[in-house]
Amino acid sequence: MAKKDSNSGGVAGSQTLMRGLDVIEAVARGDATLPLLAASLDLTRSTAHRLAASLVERGYLAFTPRAGYHLGAKLLELGYLAQAQSDLIQVARPFLEELADSTHDTVHLGVLDRDQALYLDKMPGRRRITISSRVGDRQPLTSTGLGKALMLDHPASFWEERLAAERQAHAEQVDATTWRTRMQGYVDAGRAYDLEENEDQIRCVAAPVRDASNRIVGAISVSSAAQYMSDDRMSDLSEVVMSTVRAISRELGWAPGK
Repeated sequence: MAKKDSNSGGVAGSQTLMRGLDVIEAVARGDATLPLLAASLDLTRSTAHRLAASLVERGYLAFTPRAGYHLGAKLLELGYLAQAQSDLIQVARPFLEELADSTHDTVHLGVLDRDQALYLDKMPGRRRITISSRVGDRQPLTSTGLGKALMLDHPASFWEERLAAERQAHAEQVDATTWRTRMQGYVDAGRAYDLEENEDQIRCVAAPVRDASNRIVGAISVSSAAQYMSDDRMSDLSEVVMSTVRAISRELGWAPGK
């Protein structure tokens, strides 16, 4: 049988990705040596070695002479993050449902994922409003309330880097000086706003969720149409949102004063 070494055409990248995942799964099953990997995946040894070496370089696999390949530290890190996110969703869900029910507005839960806000959960409100966010979406940090809340503990230099990068990728929504001033105000207040910066006619109030070490591990936001989010209502919602994140944070081991 011919070995699967074809690597041309537009699907080459996806084929390589799938083969890399196959290699990880094979190592997890115990195919630790190059001959075993090549045989179990129907690859030539050179292809199996190339894929495995790339995975070792990225930390998804590790290699020990005579013992062969084993799962790498990167997978431990990702597994930890996946577990942490899963725990966060489970802990937060009843609080999100209660908040959506009491405010009639859409509630989101998200985490910092590299340089974006990753949406983990969404509770639709009762109002007839379409908010384009979806679970699994990644949104800019600097224009979303959720993203700003996730950055409250970061130094101003991190804000500046994200602002510069995102202003290149998206149309400018707000003057940079005004944005910086608002961010400092959000830090002082412990919560953040989206004032129609990410989506036209949509405003939100957001605040960070903390763990036992007082580290920000996520954030929640309440979003609605601007007609339902006057300045006064956003001020009132701020305490409601912050009360909710404090309750979630306590479930994660956080205590006031940390």
